[in-house]
Amino acid sequence: MEKKPYVIGLDLGGTNSVFGIVDSKANVVASVSVKTRGHGTAEQYVTDCCEALQPIITQVGGIDKIQAMGIGAPNGNYYTGSVENAPNLEWPGIVPLAKMFSEKLGVPVALTNDANAAAIGEMAYGAARGMKHFIMITLGTGLGSGIVVNGQLVYGCDGFAGELGHVVVDRSEHARDCGCGRKGCLEAYCSATGMARTAREWLAIRTTPSTLRDIPAEQIESKDISIAASQGDKLAKEIMNYSGELLGKACADFVNFSSPQAIIFFGGPTKAGDLLMNPVRKAFEENLLSNFKGKCKLLLSELDGASAAVLGASALGWEL
Repeated sequence: MEKKPYVIGLDLGGTNSVFGIVDSKANVVASVSVKTRGHGTAEQYVTDCCEALQPIITQVGGIDKIQAMGIGAPNGNYYTGSVENAPNLEWPGIVPLAKMFSEKLGVPVALTNDANAAAIGEMAYGAARGMKHFIMITLGTGLGSGIVVNGQLVYGCDGFAGELGHVVVDRSEHARDCGCGRKGCLEAYCSATGMARTAREWLAIRTTPSTLRDIPAEQIESKDISIAASQGDKLAKEIMNYSGELLGKACADFVNFSSPQAIIFFGGPTKAGDLLMNPVRKAFEENLLSNFKGKCKLLLSELDGASAAVLGASALGWEL
């Protein structure tokens, strides 16, 4: 059967859901964004998203031009097409999202973890081109990861392998609660949300002058920390160093598992550049097992914004 000219890719984040209509040459020819929260039920979310999609589907000639759809979502299970018990989404339990979108749009739909989708996009179009062994780390509302070994994503026996954001990095009695229900997870410290949490905690217990104090505490985001740090704010720089050191140490441990050619970082906090990556690199090198020294590069995604996840998700669609 002849392939149709387009697929839809969805990067379903904890804050925004970004849709892209993608052609066979990986051009995102049209896109639209919908807030992930505030729809009430998953059914209403799907209805609202499909409504938002209609204008861009019409723009490319209608649903008859769409081959399929791919979704990258938190706690997305490639085997079942469901989002299962996602701590950063407002729908509890198991949500058969691929089936719901397929029934609403009338096209086949595949789904995987959002970080896995980003890894697929990076492998096909970005910094991981030509690599068969790498780890993708996505920093956003949560901290996701996709592990590629021998050119294939590691899904494990149940579709959930590669939850590196939920490796425990703090086992003290003061370890932070994580959205997954455990304490001390890497995500609770080094995601964009975790960095903002560090800022709020430190502003409350320290007297260090900081421009972050001009922002209502509950409104502080990781980008505010990055901007303040770039302007020389001492507290903001300390937050970046703290987050980077934790992340670098964790990545040194991850290398022990799969000996990757590279670890590739994607997401809002990476826009801070060396303010974050210098402490990541320093801690990484200092904590790396000697066998692995000089073998694994730390790289930033070569794909802008949500492109890696959208393109990765769309690549799932081409396989259907």
